Amino acid sequence: MIRSFLHKLFHWIWSVFLNGLITILPLTLTIALFNVSFKLLKGWLKPVARLKPHFLDFVPHAEILIVLLFVLLVGTLLNLFLARSIVHAFEDIIARTPLIRPLYAGIKQLVQAFSMQDKDSFKSVVMVEFPRKGMYSIGFLTGELPQTLQPSDTMHVNVFVPTTPNPTTGFLIIVPQDEVKIIDISRQEAMALIISGGIIKPEKIAAK
Repeated sequence: MIRSFLHKLFHWIWSVFLNGLITILPLTLTIALFNVSFKLLKGWLKPVARLKPHFLDFVPHAEILIVLLFVLLVGTLLNLFLARSIVHAFEDIIARTPLIRPLYAGIKQLVQAFSMQDKDSFKSVVMVEFPRKGMYSIGFLTGELPQTLQPSDTMHVNVFVPTTPNPTTGFLIIVPQDEVKIIDISRQEAMALIISGGIIKPEKIAAK
């Protein structure tokens, strides 16, 4: 009798503990991730913190404010034709540097591909049978395969399939166009789905 009571009491306590843990864990992990990211950002901005003007000493984390204002200034100047010409000239110099050129070009293309403004790099979010028949992966349609590289008379397309949880690596697969299924979610929603391993679902799908 006492053993049964203790067993039920322990089961109730364990159930209550799990409910509390499941409720608190997302919040604590979010705070922990934000804290780690903030400390990492502060570490990157140490040179800016050492060079900041003395009149900003009373402003907490002023180096972050300085960088935000600098990025805003650069974005504003890029709207001017002269500033844009200077940036292009600087990029031309980098393009002639043997060791830096491939790294810079690759990073720039990757950033532009994942940005909100680029509408051409990742044309559509698609689903394809990969890595074998009966298994499906979410990828991004990047364009048609050049005619000279077509493996058959059927039109083939290029699809980039990112990996989880690091979407900056993945697979370039070439598949027949009629085997590619376009799915109705945005690129950002697809990236969240891939990075989270399917845990974070697009709102319009989760609502249904």
